Amino acid sequence: MYASRSTRRRMLAAGTMAIATVALLAGCSSDDTDGSTDDASTDTTAEAAAEEGDSGETVVIGFSGPAADHGWLGAINSAAIAEGESYDDVELKVAEGTNDANLQISQVETFVNDGVDAIVLLPTDGAALTEAAINAMNAGIPVVNVDREFSSTEAARVTILGDNYGMGVSAGEYICGKLGDQADAVVAEIAGIDSLPLTQDRTAGFNDALAECGLSVSARVAADFTIAGGQEVTAQLLSANPQIDAIWNHDDDQGIGVLAAIDEAGRDEFFMVGGAGSANAMNDIKEGDTVLEATVIYPSTQAADGIALARLLAQGKSMGDLVSPGVPHRIVLDAPVVTAENVDEYLEYGFES
Repeated sequence: MYASRSTRRRMLAAGTMAIATVALLAGCSSDDTDGSTDDASTDTTAEAAAEEGDSGETVVIGFSGPAADHGWLGAINSAAIAEGESYDDVELKVAEGTNDANLQISQVETFVNDGVDAIVLLPTDGAALTEAAINAMNAGIPVVNVDREFSSTEAARVTILGDNYGMGVSAGEYICGKLGDQADAVVAEIAGIDSLPLTQDRTAGFNDALAECGLSVSARVAADFTIAGGQEVTAQLLSANPQIDAIWNHDDDQGIGVLAAIDEAGRDEFFMVGGAGSANAMNDIKEGDTVLEATVIYPSTQAADGIALARLLAQGKSMGDLVSPGVPHRIVLDAPVVTAENVDEYLEYGFES
């Protein structure tokens, strides 16, 4: 049952990834001399892909993101800015990163008053920013909502999300693949901030995946996505549990502290799975010098995807590699597991903790 479930999930993930990827494709030549085709849908897809990559009328996109007080959040901002700068037909207006919902509301209002063509917004608080986003939509400005959802579907034309539940499933499936035949295996979990829905979703996915192979979480602590917090709770976890077989740590930034505590305790009888996909974690995985054996991606390119899609919306273009016209309303990105076998494929997407 576990194996078939895993296969189905990977097939679904592959489909989601195909939809979520924003491929900037130019038209290509053909060796066909008669120019004929028997597949009308192929022509439609090729035209959409070429249109997507072609330069168009210059559009102005407003971007408001978080304060860069965390490696992943800093990467979100820098990737969005780099994506905007990569187009010769995009003028990107970047608001100062903030964790103040009221300041972010005023930033959105400024974008509306300035008459931008689209807004990409990673809200510090989705519920608090919902009304401002609805006002922008009502003013005819499409809003792309990134990572933290608004409380109304009317507040965004496109919503781009990482898969928090899927992260937990991916971590649990990996651990099941290693320990699924050991009914008495001790599995520990180091969560982020427990009050956040994203943490709750990651834990729910983890529990569900473990249950599929007869495992469960034996010990659990929650940190705060910081290095210091990760180190403190991990020290407590290790002290209370003399034997552990596997650990899932939700966040690679706090994972620096987690690994420090493990090193200080001199423990190495278990393996660890991280979360988010930092460059630090990927390099540790590649070198194989720590207990960290894998990490689950939570894309720091979400806002960059938002910029790419905002450009298409503002220019009235379609998303390449889709037969259907337009741009999807909701995209959930994949949560793949990075191991020593595939780490080179993902290193370029890693962020610095």
